[in-house]
Amino acid sequence: MQQRNQCLDALRGFAILAMVLSSSIAFGILPAWMYHAQVPPPYHVYKPEIPGITWVDLVFPFFLFSMGAAIPLALNKKIKEQAGFWSVAYIAGRRFLLLVFFALFTFHMRAWVQEAKPTAINYWLSIASFVLLFFQFFESKGKYKLVFQIARGVAFALAAVLLYALPFKDGNGFSLMKEDIIIIVLGNMAFFSTLIWWFTKDKPWIRIGILGFVMAIFLGSKTAGSWNEVVFNWSPVPWMYKFYYLKYLFIVIPGTLAGDWLLESSKSTPTPGLQEKNIIRGIAALSVLLVVINVCFLFSRQLVLNLGVTAALLFAIYYFVQKLDATGYKLLHRFFTAGCFLLLLGLAFDAYEGGVKKDPSTYSYYLITSGLAFFALLGFYGMQNERFFGSIINYFSLNGRNPMVAYVTGNLFLIPVLNLTGLFKYYTEIGTGPWTGFLEGVLFTGVVSLITIFFTKRQWFWKT
Repeated sequence: MQQRNQCLDALRGFAILAMVLSSSIAFGILPAWMYHAQVPPPYHVYKPEIPGITWVDLVFPFFLFSMGAAIPLALNKKIKEQAGFWSVAYIAGRRFLLLVFFALFTFHMRAWVQEAKPTAINYWLSIASFVLLFFQFFESKGKYKLVFQIARGVAFALAAVLLYALPFKDGNGFSLMKEDIIIIVLGNMAFFSTLIWWFTKDKPWIRIGILGFVMAIFLGSKTAGSWNEVVFNWSPVPWMYKFYYLKYLFIVIPGTLAGDWLLESSKSTPTPGLQEKNIIRGIAALSVLLVVINVCFLFSRQLVLNLGVTAALLFAIYYFVQKLDATGYKLLHRFFTAGCFLLLLGLAFDAYEGGVKKDPSTYSYYLITSGLAFFALLGFYGMQNERFFGSIINYFSLNGRNPMVAYVTGNLFLIPVLNLTGLFKYYTEIGTGPWTGFLEGVLFTGVVSLITIFFTKRQWFWKT
C-alpha cells in the first residue's frame, strides 16, 4: 500500500513543483511550449483561439486528478468506522471553508497585493502570514496538542485582524473578490467530489453518470431562458461558488476511480519476478513516452500523426499489460483501460470547441489530461522500484505529501526573503536568455522544494 500510494504522492508532487516552475521561469524569452499554449511569448497576451497544450497545461489537471484519487484513501477510515453522511459532510464542508480562507488570506498577504511598491514592512508581513499559516494548518498529535490548538485560534484571529486592518494597494481594504482562483476551484472540487464519492462509493457507474448531467447543464446553459441557464448562473456566494467550477469534475471524478482501485489493490501486494519487473519497466517507459508524445503533437497540431503514434503506443502497452497476471496486477490493467478510454475519447473530442485548450477549457482537455494522468501513474508505478528513478519518485513524493507548503512558500516566504536580503535583484538578473531564464525557475523551484521537504521530514504537514 505504501509503495502504491507513493505513486500518487509523486504525481501530486510533480504537479505542484511543475506549477511552481511554470510561474517562476523568465517570461517572454523562452519558446512558446514553455508557457500556457493560449498565452504565448513574448507579450503573453491571452489568445483563446490558439489550440493545443504544453507541459504547463498538464500541471493543474494532474493535481486535480491526484486530489480525486486521495479521497477514497482519506475516507477509508470513516468507512471502517461506519461513519454516517453528516460526518463526511462535515469533513467536506470544513475542508471547503478552510481552502476558501486559504485562497483569500494567501492572496491578500502577498507583498505586491498589499502595496503596488512593496516595502520591507510588506515583506515582513508576508513572512508573518507564512508563520500564521503554519499554526493554522499544522495539527500536532503529541503532548503539545492543546498548545497548538490554542495557537491555531490565535493565528486565525491575527489573520482576521490583518485582513481587516490593512488597506491593500487599492486603498479599499479587504475584498472577497480578491482571491486565489486556483485554490477556490480546489475547494469546490474537494467539497462536491467528496460528497459525490460518498454517495456512489459502491456504485461507480452512477458517479460517471453524474458527469453526463453536468455536461447537459453546461451545454443547455447556452440556450437563453432555459432552466439550465438558471442553474448555471445561480450562486448565493459568487466569490465562493460557481457552477462553472464543476467542469473540473471531469478530471476529479476519474481520479476517484483511481483512488478506489489503489485502495482495493492495497489488500494484496504481489512480488514481481524478474520477467514481471522487465514487463513493468516496459509499461512505465511506454507510458511516459505516450504522455510526452501527446503533449508535443497536440501543441504542434500534428493530430493525425498523434492519433497514429498514440494508437501504436497503446497497442504496445496493452501487449505488455496482458502479460501480467490479471488478478495480481489488476491495478495496472485498470489504469491502462481507463487511461486508454479517456485519452482516445479526448482525442475524438479535439475537433470540437476549436481543439484542445486549457483556457477556455474544453471537453477534450478534461478527457485527454485525465487519460494522461492514468498513464503518468503507470509510469511512476514502474519507476518507483528502480534505483535511480526510485529516488526521483521519492523526491516528488516528499513534496507531494505537503502541497500547501509548496504552493505558498515562494510567494509568502522565498520572494520576501530575497527582497529583504537584497538578493532578488541578482536573482532576476540570471534570466537574460532562454537557458538562464529556465535556470532562474529551476533555482527558485529547487529552494521551494527543499523547504517543503524540510517540513515533510519533520512531519509538519499542513492539512485542511
